[in-house]
Amino acid sequence: MATMNEITAEIVQSVDGGLGCAVVDLNSGLLLSVNHSIPYFTQSYLDAVAAAAVDMMRGKNVRAVEGLLTSVRGQEVANTIKEVQMTTENTFHFMATVPDKPDALLVLITNRKTNLGMGWAAIRGALPRLTPLCP
Repeated sequence: MATMNEITAEIVQSVDGGLGCAVVDLNSGLLLSVNHSIPYFTQSYLDAVAAAAVDMMRGKNVRAVEGLLTSVRGQEVANTIKEVQMTTENTFHFMATVPDKPDALLVLITNRKTNLGMGWAAIRGALPRLTPLCP
């Protein structure tokens, strides 16, 4: 069985334009695994990207909306965001929670020349392999 580090490295290598890939703990914001080929991806940069991903998936505003939905529906609504794609001026970010591990997030960052379908195929193909490895 491959390790998390091996899986994230495989993802970066398999996607044309892959810049970096990480597994983020959505409870703590800690990076469980990270692989990249970019010199300016310093630890503080990686920590900031992980914190931004946590905020997008489980941030205060997301929890507030889920709280409102809980009130309206009469049943708990939590951890509803499963996938996010974000585009910046120079990059694509693909994010998906790991199946059966709603507090683990797989993130792939690519350049803007990457085929979107290939980015999602790499992420979705790796998720089942990560499930047994995530806490």
